[in-house]
Amino acid sequence: METLQATFFLFVFVPLVNPAPPLQQESLQFYEYATDVSMGSLTQQDYEIQSKDIRKDGTNVSLDTSLMLQSDDSQLDVPPTKDTNLPTCLLCVCLSGSVYCEEIDIEAVPPLPKETAYLYARFNKIKRIAASDFADITTLRRIDFSGNRIEEIEDGAFSKLLLLEELSLADNRLVKLPVLPPKLTTFNANQNRIKSRGIKANAFKKLTNLAYLYLGHNALESVPLNLPESLRILHLQYNNITTITDDTFCKSNNTRYIRTSMDEIRMEGNPIVLAKHVNAFSCLRMLPVGTYY
Repeated sequence: METLQATFFLFVFVPLVNPAPPLQQESLQFYEYATDVSMGSLTQQDYEIQSKDIRKDGTNVSLDTSLMLQSDDSQLDVPPTKDTNLPTCLLCVCLSGSVYCEEIDIEAVPPLPKETAYLYARFNKIKRIAASDFADITTLRRIDFSGNRIEEIEDGAFSKLLLLEELSLADNRLVKLPVLPPKLTTFNANQNRIKSRGIKANAFKKLTNLAYLYLGHNALESVPLNLPESLRILHLQYNNITTITDDTFCKSNNTRYIRTSMDEIRMEGNPIVLAKHVNAFSCLRMLPVGTYY
């Protein structure tokens, strides 16, 4: 009888052996290259402490109980996100206007609460963004789709997001850029497959608030045209840029023009020798980072 009671006691506490951890990420940093935007950190400290305590208490468990615990662990490894019929706020985490859908293997943008202002859907399997995904979500201010498999963004997908300030499409499979909303301050499309023909001539011209533009690790053959005066940081490193003109950053017909906002241009990893285009940087306060010989 005593043996049965001990076994029952251990069985009751089986769910505590390996509780489902919180969001498995060390940081919710929005962009690959740090800006002044940060959402803080979510750690697994509590989970790790609980695991250590359980192991300490379980040193004398029997062989049968150990096998039972292993069986329960294997059940916890089954991805919970294959059921696409789950309501978004059960599938993801919703906190006062923020929706966190990270690392849950979703293949499409889930229906969002109408008051959503911040969407984090990093490291999933999303391949396409449709115009209908954000048709009724006009309150969005920040979207992060980093680390997905996005190949296509339907025309007008972001056209109604008049409040959107920050958009990350980094580490996807894009070959061209979508039409961007007018109030963007930060746009990150690092690590895609974008070529110069995939960026329209006036893609950035009307973005008068754009301060941070990240297009590194793509396949661009030239610097995008009509960069706005508001731009502070421009990353173009590790592309295939071979040409640059006197009007790329400056104005060849105005020798007194100074681009006062620009603080950093990165062009290392391109086949261009920047020293051959000195006049192209005459309006800048500092030279771009890159090869000069």
